[in-house]
Amino acid sequence: MSVTFIDLFAGIGGFHAAGESFGWDCVFANEIDPAAAAIYELNWKQPALGNIHDHTRGVKKKPIPAHDVLFGGFPCQPFSKSGKQLGMEEDRGSLFHDIAYILEKHKPSLVVLENVRNIAGPRHAHEWKYIIEKLRELGYRVSSKPFVVSPHKIPPSYGGTPQARERVFIVGTKLPTKRHPLAGDDTPLKFPTDFEGWDIGNWDLFNDLPLEPNSSANKLKYRLSNDEVEILDAWNDLVTEMLIHRDGLRLPGFPLWSDLWGKKPLYQKDKKAPDWKKDFEAKNEQFYDEHKKIIDQWLSKHPEIRSTTPSKRKLEWQAQDMKSLWDGLIHFRPSGIRVKRPTYVPALVAITQTTIIGKYKRRITPIEAARLQGMADSFTFGDQSDVMSYKQLGNGVAVGAVYQVIKAAVERDMDILKITNPALLKAVRKAPQSPVKTKSDSKDSRISEIS
Repeated sequence: MSVTFIDLFAGIGGFHAAGESFGWDCVFANEIDPAAAAIYELNWKQPALGNIHDHTRGVKKKPIPAHDVLFGGFPCQPFSKSGKQLGMEEDRGSLFHDIAYILEKHKPSLVVLENVRNIAGPRHAHEWKYIIEKLRELGYRVSSKPFVVSPHKIPPSYGGTPQARERVFIVGTKLPTKRHPLAGDDTPLKFPTDFEGWDIGNWDLFNDLPLEPNSSANKLKYRLSNDEVEILDAWNDLVTEMLIHRDGLRLPGFPLWSDLWGKKPLYQKDKKAPDWKKDFEAKNEQFYDEHKKIIDQWLSKHPEIRSTTPSKRKLEWQAQDMKSLWDGLIHFRPSGIRVKRPTYVPALVAITQTTIIGKYKRRITPIEAARLQGMADSFTFGDQSDVMSYKQLGNGVAVGAVYQVIKAAVERDMDILKITNPALLKAVRKAPQSPVKTKSDSKDSRISEIS
C-alpha cells in the first residue's frame, strides 16, 4: 500500500518533488494561480488549478481524497516583512483555517507546513500561538519552537543547495489518541549532527550548481546590457585601484556611497535623519579623506557614475579579498550594487533582483534558479515568460529542505508512526540520504537523480 499526499497552495511543486523522492503518490493538488498551476501540471501530470475554499467552505463542498501526508506552503504575504504583516486579519492569512478543516476531516498522519521566518517573529506571536494550539487541539504532536531551515545550511550530500533561504517549518505528527503522553510535548525537530560540521563558506556555485553552458545561444537574453557592464566596469576600476594602493587590503564592509564623496554632509546636522544614515555618511567621509586622490581620479575618469541611477552610485562589497568584481556574484539592489563571493546566492525573490554571475556577465537562468530550489534538470517552464518563472521560484519551497524536515520528523516520532502509519515510516527510513530529483512523466515514472 503506497503512501499518499496532498499538495495545498502547491505553486510549481517543490513539496511534490520531495514527496515523490520518498516514492509517495500525490492524490490531490490545489493552486489558485493559473500560471503556477499550468507549470505544476506540465511537470507533474497532476491537475492543480482551483480554489481551496471550494473544498472547505460552503454547503456543497468538493471532495478531497483521503491521504497520509498534508503539505501546505500556505501564502506567506500576510506574515512577510515585504507585506503589510496583517497576519490572520487578512483573508490569505485565514487560509490556515482551511488546512485545519482538512486535518480535522481526514486526520493525515503527518502535516508539513512552510512559511517565511517572520511568521514566528514577535509581531505575529498571536498567530503563531494559534497555529500551534490548533494543531495540538486536532491531535498532533508539534513543537512551539520554530524550526528554521535554509538549503545552504544543508550539506550538498544531503540535498542542500547554494541558496540562503530561511523558512520556518511547522510539522505535526498525528498521535494515536488525544490523551497520548506526548500531547503538548515541545521537543523540537533536529537535523543529523553531520549538518553542524558543514561550513557554508565551502559552497562553490560553479561546482555545486550545474550551470548551463555559457555559450548557448539562448544565454544572449540573460546577458547584461551595455549600460550595466559600463557601470560595473567603472566600479571594478575602483576596486582594482584600491587593492593596488592599499597593498592588497580588503575594501571596507560598509556601503560605499559615491554621492557623499567630496560633498558637504547631508545627514550629520539633520535631526530627522536616522542614525544608520549618519553612520554611513561618517564612514564614507573618512574613507574619502583617506583615499581622496584615487577617488577623485576615478570619478574624473568615470563621469557615468554621477549620471547613473542613485542605486548604482552605491557599492556594497561583501567579497572579502576577492580581486575583481567580475569574479563574484552581483546584485542590482535598491540599496546599491552588492558583490559577494561565488559561494551561495541570496534567497530567490519574487522580484527582479536576479543574481548575476560575474565571470559570465549574465543573470542566472530560470532553469538554474529551479536547480537552486532543488528541482531536477528535467524541470521545465515550457514557453512561459522568464518574469513569471522567476516569480514562481521566488514563491517556491526548496526540495532538499522539505526532504530533510520530513526525515527529521520521522526520526523524532518513529515510535508514534510504528503504530499510526508503518508504511510512511518504512518509506522514509529506507529512502536515500539525499532526495532523488524527480519529474513525473507519468504516474509511475521516475527520473533518476542527476549527479
